Amino acid sequence: MALNPLYDDIGKGFVQQYYAMFDDPLQRPNVANFYSATDSFMTFEGLQMQGATKIMEKITSLSFQKITRVITTVDSQPMFDGGVLINVLGRLQCDEDPPHAYCQTFVLKPLGGTFFCAHDIFRLNIHNTA
Repeated sequence: MALNPLYDDIGKGFVQQYYAMFDDPLQRPNVANFYSATDSFMTFEGLQMQGATKIMEKITSLSFQKITRVITTVDSQPMFDGGVLINVLGRLQCDEDPPHAYCQTFVLKPLGGTFFCAHDIFRLNIHNTA
């Protein structure tokens, strides 16, 4: 399979659609549609899970009600299997917590004429410094 020349548009479009759903409590359950039942992995703050069911268990266990997000940049790269590697840098604020920088990396894999999120790594950029 060749490199997808639309990788940048695909990456930015995915991020816009993913966060629009994730950040809306009424739409958040639909985030499950981005993941495969068996072939998706998520690492959330160091905790790894596999499959849409486990990923959604984690997402629905998050206790915040309101999320405000500012995306600084979305960097995408084409992959040799036709997929897209996406790295997001931004800042988010949950409820009344202070805002925190975060980084999220996605790997989209082709599936027919569309994509699914095969890998998702999320980390707040909080450093333990003495």
